[in-house]
Amino acid sequence: MWTGKFFSFERLGAVWTALVLAFLYLPIGVLVVYSFNRSRLNVLWEGFTLRWYAELWHNRPLLEALQNSLVIAAIVTAVSLVLGTTGAWLLYRYRFWGHRMIHALVSLPIIMPEIIIGISLLTFFAAIALPLGFTTVVIAHVTFSFPFVLIAVQARLAGLDPALEEAALDLGATPLQAFRYIIVPLLRPAWVAGGLMAFTLSLDELVVTYFTASARSVTLPLKIYGLAKIGLNPMLNALSALLIGVTLIALLFSSHVRQLTRSPSARS
Repeated sequence: MWTGKFFSFERLGAVWTALVLAFLYLPIGVLVVYSFNRSRLNVLWEGFTLRWYAELWHNRPLLEALQNSLVIAAIVTAVSLVLGTTGAWLLYRYRFWGHRMIHALVSLPIIMPEIIIGISLLTFFAAIALPLGFTTVVIAHVTFSFPFVLIAVQARLAGLDPALEEAALDLGATPLQAFRYIIVPLLRPAWVAGGLMAFTLSLDELVVTYFTASARSVTLPLKIYGLAKIGLNPMLNALSALLIGVTLIALLFSSHVRQLTRSPSARS
């Protein structure tokens, strides 16, 4: 018979949380470990090796796909930051007819299935006779990336004290100076969070890119998907492990920037 000594909702919650975390991260851990496996089949452990990491840097198609993904993600992040910040500022500062409807339409790509976005964009590009390539991929990625930036910036703006900007204007600052010296520093955490989200979404997007890319604009997810259909490839494990490492570094950097922004003493 269970008693309060051995059973409690807190203990059950801790066990459940541990199981969920193990379910999420154990496959990633196995992937990283097997990226050092000597076996080409990558089914049984046959010994430690760095061979697949070395061969990865000599695989020209994979490197070209990675370059395409990084370039596209960088452009998408820059455009999404501009559009998201502009849209959030307009929705925050002005109240006009259709304000809520515009906000709902902007947020629609977040909840819309990716395959619908991909097919609709492909139809649109065909209707305006725009050939598939880097331009169409960038447009497609910006479509579902900038709403995340807009929401992050809008949430930050909603928490700002209007008295700060009013005080700067009363002290003789112009509206542009007040925005630069008061609003911009307070928006940096939202920019970091939204920019990382846009970059990550663009970097690992598969479904929408499948409908909007050409043979010359193949991204890394498309290349990995094509290689995975052929069979197990140890280089894919090595590449995935490197991407996981880059993601962790980006998360640490984001946390560091937010900490510096929130703590004035840390900046001094």
